[in-house]
Amino acid sequence: MTTHTIDTAELKAAGITRPLRYAAALLGDLKVALRSLGRTPTLWVTVALTLALGIGVNAAIFSVVRGVLLRPLVNRDEDRLIYIQQSAPGLQVDNATFSIPEITDIGAHLETISKLGTFSTIDFTAQGFGETRGIHSGVVDGAYFEVMGLKPVLGRLLDARDDGPNAAGAVVLTYKFWVTTLHADPKVIGKVIRLGSMMQVRSATIVGVLEPSIPYPAETEIIANVVTSPHHLSATMVQGREHRMTDVFGRLAPGASLKSARAELRAVYAAMVAAHLDVYKPKYHFQIDARLLREQINKDASTVLWLLFGASGLLFLIACSNVANLILARTVRRESELAVRAALGATSTALRRSLLAEGLVLCGSGGLAGMLVAIPMVTVLARYALRFSVRAADLAVDFSVLWMGLALALAAAVFLAYVPRLPSADSSRGLGLTSSAGRVTGSSRRRIRVFTVVQVAASFLLLASAGVLLRTLLSLQKAQPGFETGHVLIADLPLTSDGRTPQQVAQFYQEALRSVSALPGVEDAAIGLMAPWRDQGFLRFTLQFAVEGKRGESSKEDLRARFRFVSPGYFATLGIPLLEGRDFTEADRKEAEPVVIVSKSIAQQLFPGQVALNRHVMWTDPLIKYAPGISPVASRIVGVAVDVDDANIIPQHNLTIYQPFAQGPLFGACLVVRAKKDPYALVPTITKTVRAAAATQPVEHPSTLEDVRTEVLANNRVNAIVFGGFAALALAISLVGVTGVLAFSVSWRAREFAIRLALGAQPRRILAGVLVEGATIAAIGIAAGGLLGWGLSRLAGNYVPELQLPGPIPLIGSAAVIVTSAVLASLVPAARAARVDTLQALRAE
Repeated sequence: MTTHTIDTAELKAAGITRPLRYAAALLGDLKVALRSLGRTPTLWVTVALTLALGIGVNAAIFSVVRGVLLRPLVNRDEDRLIYIQQSAPGLQVDNATFSIPEITDIGAHLETISKLGTFSTIDFTAQGFGETRGIHSGVVDGAYFEVMGLKPVLGRLLDARDDGPNAAGAVVLTYKFWVTTLHADPKVIGKVIRLGSMMQVRSATIVGVLEPSIPYPAETEIIANVVTSPHHLSATMVQGREHRMTDVFGRLAPGASLKSARAELRAVYAAMVAAHLDVYKPKYHFQIDARLLREQINKDASTVLWLLFGASGLLFLIACSNVANLILARTVRRESELAVRAALGATSTALRRSLLAEGLVLCGSGGLAGMLVAIPMVTVLARYALRFSVRAADLAVDFSVLWMGLALALAAAVFLAYVPRLPSADSSRGLGLTSSAGRVTGSSRRRIRVFTVVQVAASFLLLASAGVLLRTLLSLQKAQPGFETGHVLIADLPLTSDGRTPQQVAQFYQEALRSVSALPGVEDAAIGLMAPWRDQGFLRFTLQFAVEGKRGESSKEDLRARFRFVSPGYFATLGIPLLEGRDFTEADRKEAEPVVIVSKSIAQQLFPGQVALNRHVMWTDPLIKYAPGISPVASRIVGVAVDVDDANIIPQHNLTIYQPFAQGPLFGACLVVRAKKDPYALVPTITKTVRAAAATQPVEHPSTLEDVRTEVLANNRVNAIVFGGFAALALAISLVGVTGVLAFSVSWRAREFAIRLALGAQPRRILAGVLVEGATIAAIGIAAGGLLGWGLSRLAGNYVPELQLPGPIPLIGSAAVIVTSAVLASLVPAARAARVDTLQALRAE
């Protein structure tokens, strides 16, 4: 059987259009490329695998970015849906939420926003879902679901009939809770449950199940109407301007833009602030802003994912540069063939088309292999993205992976087709067929060096970025909290509303603590109001206080401290030393003298060179009127403890006031137990002991402090691993490129090395020269990467103010790693150069 080559002249004569002629000719070139590459399987596999990494990683990350940041929300007309945010930089509060009076004042004067919907996060204890359990909930007004533009999948959602203090209790289940906990039972509609909070219980009927949607501002299990929460009906909530616990959403009026809504909100807000200067003190810098809900939801994920997308782009650039080097080296070996074809009349278009066909085969193979990499990687990256955005929870592989991979493969093929330099018409005539070799090789050699420098520069950027994350992680891991974490177990004891009086609940906590302390295997036990590191929103909250007799001193105005309510033995359980005075005792009851223990910083700052014991401090913050149990009465200092920071992994300076748990508010408790051996082995016994004191008491989220710390560090650790993996992969590809360019250089300079050796040059000098060449390429790449990184950081700083730039240690460390690796990668071609056979090299020439 004979083969027939497609002749473009024949096609033209037959009246075939130019694009079709080009396609037909390209099809023929593809067949030739397949046969040609089949004779060099090593090159084919190397190129395909290199591109598979670049294409697969980029396609997977693009799929995640599209699913998390670009995919539309299920909310109706989401481009009209906004989130309204209040902040107070002077109080270091980014999102101060809103109070009911603030919402009333703002909502009464808006024209660009058609309606507001409110959402408050609250924890209930729920009866009706099996055992009594704590349940994370949202409390909303009757307009919330209409504003959000959501639909039910079962039953109905809350609306105007469910609003107000006289409505019947009603609850909507979130889709996830309905499916995972209630197994999608359709019979739950109409079921009556009992929700407890603030020592009161309210009945509520399940009226519907919400469609799958993004849970913002908090992931909740149920969403209830206002009447289910006694606190929301109280005077402190309805009338307290500083009692802020409500998120506000709005829907833009027809014809209104986000810009006009912002301007109107700021004007209305300014008037409200001017009318209440006693609340909005100028030094607090209260502000208001609005943004599209999608932007608000993506706020935490956006920076991370776009940086990851940029890192994957650098990896793709490195892969393409590496492949370009391989293609250039192959083209140099084929330069005589290309010159002959040019001499026989092949046009530059035909030559470039043959290179494109070869690139399509190579990049198409890499693209297919990249899809095998991308599909499982999407699942892995979705779990990573879930740490920053709940939108990643339902992320699945879609066709975006395929078409993105195809686009990258085509882009790489076109790029590779135009990388080699073709022989000119003059150089392909007569003797030019041989004489042109040096010129073509010199040009290709320069291009190979350029591509290698690009690889090193991109690798340096990735390595320096990974160094920043790694340094941050190491700093966090090395940080000492100032209290015991080994063998310390914590468990939440939510406040249950089961008919007991506040006195009975207080007695229960005391009895449960005594019983747990007596258990075998328990070394120490105590109760606090909040779990270290886990309840960060409350842990960082501060209240204004004053020292009795010093309230008139201007330097002591607006002192703010964190508040902690702890039982006797809390300091001993966590190993927090007391520097002066005593610990709390059982005698420090509600009716006894108010006492406090202060941190060392308070004693040093307020009583320098004096004794802090027996002095008095008092809470002066206006917010304490909304927190029953926190009294403005002066309390005597009975002890001074060392400074510890239970809110931040890296301890920061803060002032802390500890009060006896028995003298504080009943908001629930956190049990803290130091075990002699395995803390988790005590969980069943502790649960049984607690429920012996109160049968309906939930014991939730048992965890060791070490595991809590690990979870807090998880985002930093995963970031370092992901970016470190990118950097390692990029470095490996770049080092292959350095090795390749030096091997090419050694091959090209074989005659030079042979002559130098014949003239008496020492092999070690040739060895050193090649090593220096490798180090020089690395140094130029580092310098180029540094300049590019500086420019990109200046540009990104305009959009990402919190962007952390590498310090000298990550930069120097990354440069040292690259130079060292480049020198090591140069050893093999350098050794080959030093062992050049003089006679064979000269005979080959």
